[in-house]
Amino acid sequence: MTQTPTAQTQSFQELVDTLGPDRVVTDPATVENYRWDRANDPDAGTPAVVVRAGTTEDVQATIRFAASRGIPVVPRGAGSGLSGGSTAVTGGIVLSLERMRDIHIDPLTRTAVVQPGAFNAEVKAAAAEHGLWYPPDPSSFEFCSIGGNIATNAGGLCCVKYGVTTDYVLGLTVVLADGRAVKLGGPTVKDVAGLDLTKLFIGSEGTLGVITEITLRLVPAQRPPTTLVATFKTLDDSTNAILSISSKMRPSMLEFMDNPTINAVEDATKMGLDREAEAMLVIQSDEPAEFATKEIEQIEALCHENNATEVFYTADPEEGEAFVVARRMAIPAVERKGALLLEDVGVPLPRLGDLVRGIAAIAQHRDIVIAVIAHAGDGNTHPLLVFDPTDADQKQRAHTAYGEVMNLAIELGGTITGEHGVGRLKRPWLADYIGEDALDLNHRIKKALDPENILNPGAVLDPAALQTSQTP
Repeated sequence: MTQTPTAQTQSFQELVDTLGPDRVVTDPATVENYRWDRANDPDAGTPAVVVRAGTTEDVQATIRFAASRGIPVVPRGAGSGLSGGSTAVTGGIVLSLERMRDIHIDPLTRTAVVQPGAFNAEVKAAAAEHGLWYPPDPSSFEFCSIGGNIATNAGGLCCVKYGVTTDYVLGLTVVLADGRAVKLGGPTVKDVAGLDLTKLFIGSEGTLGVITEITLRLVPAQRPPTTLVATFKTLDDSTNAILSISSKMRPSMLEFMDNPTINAVEDATKMGLDREAEAMLVIQSDEPAEFATKEIEQIEALCHENNATEVFYTADPEEGEAFVVARRMAIPAVERKGALLLEDVGVPLPRLGDLVRGIAAIAQHRDIVIAVIAHAGDGNTHPLLVFDPTDADQKQRAHTAYGEVMNLAIELGGTITGEHGVGRLKRPWLADYIGEDALDLNHRIKKALDPENILNPGAVLDPAALQTSQTP
């Protein structure tokens, strides 16, 4: 029998008594705000309560309470996820880490000890005060949390040269499904004592444990970059240019925008982008000034060799940043055109052209708009499928195309997600991508760490398949 709101509140009174009414939110209007992340999962449930944890001990108390009663717990950071990874479960607990924002920088070890609710931008700013830099750079860096970045192993615009989140995580404190808090890794650069359990939790999307503290590696501050922008008349010319550049050098940024994206950004910014271009590349070099000029000149030559219609570069930081901002705002700019289904497929770099052309063919066949942006230097693309949610036929065609894009990536030897995570929206394609044996290993690990499946149930792994798979 479904509990009434009053009965639900009463059943959580022990949790309220333990944590305090400031930590446990039962007001229905406030709880409603925690049902979705940015993916806007249409199947989002309604949680019974929201816990706004402030400490590791708060998280432990919440997990122990939930574990003793079999209540599902959905960890949540800033709610900026794009795959339904923090979609609420009806009757469960949303465990929000948004209040856990502490940041401590150690300039001698070049490390940051941070809580999961701290924004990526806040960590960057704190590091910059000591002449240091935290490189992982999602487009949403101003409002995405470090905990969420770790949950999905986020990448971003600088990943082509500097890598992704996992490359900067030295240690974690994780609360397990039984309420124990374990410390994994630490501030040492080298550590091979035991299995590398730190890496196991990075990208696990809150299904294996709740991360409450992170030790991050920092690097010296990035040099002011030189920025190049190139436009192309055809998609093939742009992807050929990407391959030419990537095979000879490693710029600090190599980003791609297709024609629908260019036009959406131009509509929003009026910055004079070429509306006729089929593709635009935004490329940066952060080498010392003399070498950056040489690298950018080589990139300019390679763009011209691949039939670029216009190439422009600048060493002025503000001028260059304007084009980077244009790339960062691509998703919100396209979102103005309609509801979005956001993809995150990646392929080996030599297959990037096949992927981009294939997506264009799917868009034409299904008669929908698919805007494509990409971290082109590593083959990770973000197709944005635009549709009118009030048009049932168009909505269905968009959802069909969504699956076709993922199938295409798999056929090209790629992945269904490079940095956004599987969440709930991509879960139906996981088995086709990783295969039954690897899926069985995922099930075994999940059961070993969370035998009752209370941690983010339904994310990444199908609960029904977990029940029927072999127990380790």
